[in-house]
Amino acid sequence: MPHPYVLLSAAVSLDGYLDDTGPDRLLLSSPADFDRVDEVRASVDAILIGAGTIRADNPRLLVNSPERRAARIAAGKPEYPLKVTVSGSGDLDPGANFWHTGGDKLVLTTDKGAERVRQLGLAADVFALGPELDWRRLLEHLHSVRGVDRLMVEGGGTIHTQLLQQGLADELQLVLSPLFVGTPDAPRLFGPGTYQAGRLRLLETRPVEDVVLMRYEPTAPGTGDLPSAADHHWLALACDLAAECPPSETAFSVGAVVVAEDGTELARGHSREAGDPVAHAEEAALAKLDPADPRLPTATVYTSLEPCTHRASRPKPCARLILDAGVRRVVTAWREPDTFVTAADGSGALAAQGVSVVVLPEYEDRAKAPNRHLEG
Repeated sequence: MPHPYVLLSAAVSLDGYLDDTGPDRLLLSSPADFDRVDEVRASVDAILIGAGTIRADNPRLLVNSPERRAARIAAGKPEYPLKVTVSGSGDLDPGANFWHTGGDKLVLTTDKGAERVRQLGLAADVFALGPELDWRRLLEHLHSVRGVDRLMVEGGGTIHTQLLQQGLADELQLVLSPLFVGTPDAPRLFGPGTYQAGRLRLLETRPVEDVVLMRYEPTAPGTGDLPSAADHHWLALACDLAAECPPSETAFSVGAVVVAEDGTELARGHSREAGDPVAHAEEAALAKLDPADPRLPTATVYTSLEPCTHRASRPKPCARLILDAGVRRVVTAWREPDTFVTAADGSGALAAQGVSVVVLPEYEDRAKAPNRHLEG
């Protein structure tokens, strides 16, 4: 199911700490950056923090600007974004500012934690995710039940770490503060563990008074059948490439991108590329690579339409080209209709050979857009 766009927001010291060990919260941002954060809060549907952050910082999580709140109301939104906290145990402080300011509140917890939260009598909705916290189910609930399209995550470090490690963060907004903490047991932004391979892509760097804002997005594909946030970026690019195809009355317009395990783009292509009237997108992309490239077996092919299984113009359909290249993962937006080939099922043909095929139907309309003229 579709997830919200997940934006991680944090400020850290030069040596990577979120706070020091003193009794008061260490202010890492500048006044201008606090205003920038207020602007980001006003732009999202929900703000999420962990129960530990409520205990440590006692935040209100408000949109402070009256003008921004008025603009939300004028746009048909609630005055404040939904405030969400996550707690496996349900150990929450009923006196915290979180519960007594702003608009609607939601607690996402375990089955056991839900029993404890309900006994506290908090002015909040409670949703149990099961015996354990499940981040994918949590995000699906926020999107499908609560209507959250953009989610801002303000901590703490454990939550940021888990979302990045599971490939569920679409963007990281990191503010670097010009000071050192230097205390080994102070809280850090990210904890140990296994992260998605590869470098993040830098989207923006900007000074804000004496701090620096850096915006990054993950690039590494998911693994197996589980989609990552980067899968959405690459599939959107494939759909954009489909729009570049010369139109045809006898073939689909399709875009494809081949991406290495570390998030490096290896090749891209689209239907009828370079004046070849029968070229297919996956074919055009794979033709630009050395068949012996050692990165292919762990690469992902993104294609706006599932790879074909039958074609009259060339000896090998795209599904066979992908198998011959050794690629073991494909992400697509749209299952091939019966327009030209009945019951093609490229996804099924690949899956039968052990290839992981991920379909992200939320991109289907984008994949169909350059093919509307073929609809009967």
